[in-house]
Formats: sequence, structure tokens, C-alpha cells
Amino acid sequence: MTYDYPDLLENLIDGVYFVDRDKRITYWNRAAEKITGFEQNRILGSRCSDNMLVHVDEQGRNLCLEGCPLGKTMEDTQPREAEVYLRHFEGHRLPVRIYAIPLRDTEGAVVGAAEFFSNSCAKSELKSTVRNLQALALVDGLTRLPNRRHLESQLGSCLQEVNRHNLAFGIVFVDIDDFKRLNDTHGHNVGDRVLRTVGNTLRSIARPYDVIGRWGGEEFLGILRNVDRLELTKIADRIRVLIEKSAVRFEERYLSVTASIGATLATYDDTPASLVERADALMYESKGKGKNALTVAPEALLSDDLGHA
Repeated sequence: MTYDYPDLLENLIDGVYFVDRDKRITYWNRAAEKITGFEQNRILGSRCSDNMLVHVDEQGRNLCLEGCPLGKTMEDTQPREAEVYLRHFEGHRLPVRIYAIPLRDTEGAVVGAAEFFSNSCAKSELKSTVRNLQALALVDGLTRLPNRRHLESQLGSCLQEVNRHNLAFGIVFVDIDDFKRLNDTHGHNVGDRVLRTVGNTLRSIARPYDVIGRWGGEEFLGILRNVDRLELTKIADRIRVLIEKSAVRFEERYLSVTASIGATLATYDDTPASLVERADALMYESKGKGKNALTVAPEALLSDDLGHA
């Protein structure tokens, strides 16, 4: 198999240029044009020190005059990496990471050097963008709480802990009462503010090792680690009370809401789906009691030997 190396170089996302022994630029790829703003016909035959790229380090030292990575690589034939700042065609400084390697002729003599470089700022921004996208994929956009995807992942992890290490946990399923009527009466903007208020209340209640997020719509789910049935009941009722005592300011008055809650401990036989279904059914029992209520799974439904740390 043969390769068209010039074609490969032209299609790299990294900038590439070659210099001869006098540091005159003999090759300049398309990515180099894009990163630096210097077109090939403007830079070929020049030196990077000819008021062109003028690499400097973070102290502002002109590397074309002192400490040039390309020059050192041609002297000792050792590849080099460095973080430097080149001057863009528009005049501003641009951070780049460079990798210099020697170029040899057919007899092995060093006849120049090649420099590969990438925009450090762009890569940093890309990494930041990736991190943000990853975070957004696991965070509810309205409440900024963990979203359903993240909650489902955490449920799976906690159930593994139950079976491997006998570490008990419970969940609370929270549904805001009469939320549709609130939306219809006051509008979706008010509804969104209520969701954010409830979300902030839940966030303030959560212990460092709990996970409380938005399941969807007006439903929230909390994963409470290291609890027995009594502790689960106390925390779940605290959630109910504090939601009732929260309010959203609307037209010179405060609107408050209540929530119906179902709570249960996990068992060895549970899956994420069965656990949520049980808590959801318990929540509907609370609705049937007149709302603003808590229903906890009875002891008989739970494994007797499931301990907690």
C-alpha cells in the first residue's frame, strides 16, 4: 500500500511547515494558513523571524533569536515539544503547542526540520466545550439538577452497592400537586419558577452523598444513601414540609405548592425500573390521601436482612 504524503499533510488539522538549514520555510500546509492567517504564497521562502511568525515564550523572549526549537532540533537531531506564542497575521499573539522533528536526506544528513503545531487556545476551548456538553447531558436545563439520565445511572450504581457490599439506600419520588392547574391558571413562566424553587429547596436539603434530581415534568427523585426506613421517612417528610413552606412571588403575593411523595428502601431483587415503579405507586397513594402527604413502603415489602452502613 502506498500513500500520498503531501495529500495527507494538506488534510491534517494541525499546522505543518518545513524549514531548510537556513530556517527558510519550504512547505506550508492549509491548516497552517488557517491557524496563523498567513497564506502560503506570502510565507514560502521567508524565515519565521522575518517579521512573520516571530515565536516567543511566555516571558516574551524571541525564540527565533534565542532558543529556537527548530534550530536546536537541527543541531542535535532530537525531537522537541514546546508551548509558544506565534504572531497571527492580524497581529495578535496565539498560543500554540509545537512539535519539531529533524528532516534528513537519503544519506541521513539533517537538511532541515519540520514543525507541527496546533492552536492551544482552540484545544482548550474544545475541551471546555466537551466538558460542558457532557455536563449538560446529565443536568436538567431548567432546574440545574441532575436529570433523569444521571439519576438512572446512579440507581444502577447504588443497586450494585446493595448486592456487593450490603449498602442500603432508599429513594423518594416527589410529584408537585395540581401543577397542571397552576400552569393553566398562571402560565408556564410561573410554572417554571415553581419548578426551579422546588429544585432549589431539594438541593438545599440533600446531604453530600445524596443525589436529588428532576425525573421529568413536575416529578423529582431523590436517592438517599445510608438510610434505614426510619431515616428515610424523616428525610422524605422534611422534603414534604419544606416544599410546602416554599413559595414563588407573583404579582405582589406569594404562590406556594405542595407535593405528594412516595418513599421506599431498595431490596436485593430490585432493578432501577422496579424501584422507581414502587416509589411512583406509593406517591399515588399519597395523592389518594388528599395530597401533601407521604407514603413509605411497609416493612413487609422490604428485605429483612438488607443492612446499612
